[in-house]
Amino acid sequence: MTAYNSELPESPEPSGLPALSGRTALVTGASRGIGYGIARALVARGDRVCITGRNEDALKEAVGKLGADRAVYVAGKAHDETHRATAVERAMEEFGRLDYLVNNAGTNPVFGPIADLDLGVARKVYETNVLSALGFAQRVWHAWQKDHGGAIVNIASVAGIGASPFVGAYGMSKAAMVNLSLQLAHEFAPLVRVNSIAPAVVKTRFAAALYENREEEAAAGYPMGRLGVPEDIGGAAAFLLSDAAGWITGQTLVVDGGLFLNAGV
Repeated sequence: MTAYNSELPESPEPSGLPALSGRTALVTGASRGIGYGIARALVARGDRVCITGRNEDALKEAVGKLGADRAVYVAGKAHDETHRATAVERAMEEFGRLDYLVNNAGTNPVFGPIADLDLGVARKVYETNVLSALGFAQRVWHAWQKDHGGAIVNIASVAGIGASPFVGAYGMSKAAMVNLSLQLAHEFAPLVRVNSIAPAVVKTRFAAALYENREEEAAAGYPMGRLGVPEDIGGAAAFLLSDAAGWITGQTLVVDGGLFLNAGV
């Protein structure tokens, strides 16, 4: 397979919005932060999106900003199998296809050394960050991608490709996300490309504890001179979920403002 489904329906261009591309995406954990940044980037190029998250009010607000004709939402918890089924079903009912999946939903409920980590908490982290991603990938594969192709992006973290003091459980789960991308890329080829993105610190509510009230200090170690913003990850994801990335699969794109350039310094 040399190209992914290039024959797409043409759509008139609504006022102020790009023409519909004919392609659709499911983006998990997308009421705000990185997930919303990715959904926004996809809508900006003409895709339609189904977004998920736990907070219905936040999802309604996000859909309002994305455009009710371009986005729908399903509220629920990523680790809930029923929620995953409902989200995929809603996307298929609303759009009739599901070209792209972005596994962004994640949790990090604990801060401290893993020597004292409650294993029950570790299980919760893996259930939400890893198994839910696999569950969504399985459902999207069977609902659309195994017959029609597409692409998947899993949001990992630089914490998953190096030591991550005090967020070790999160880092281990993100390392698993990187490997999950490799396994899916191998198994789903050639119809579906699967890649992951490993961001450094991005200015979101989720990561606020890492920079709040000390942003200048936190950004000092970044050669680019700033922390990331959701748009940085949105642009990277939009590229990986495009025909321009048609020969890229099984890769982890590090988006870190140059942070790793200082490794070992």
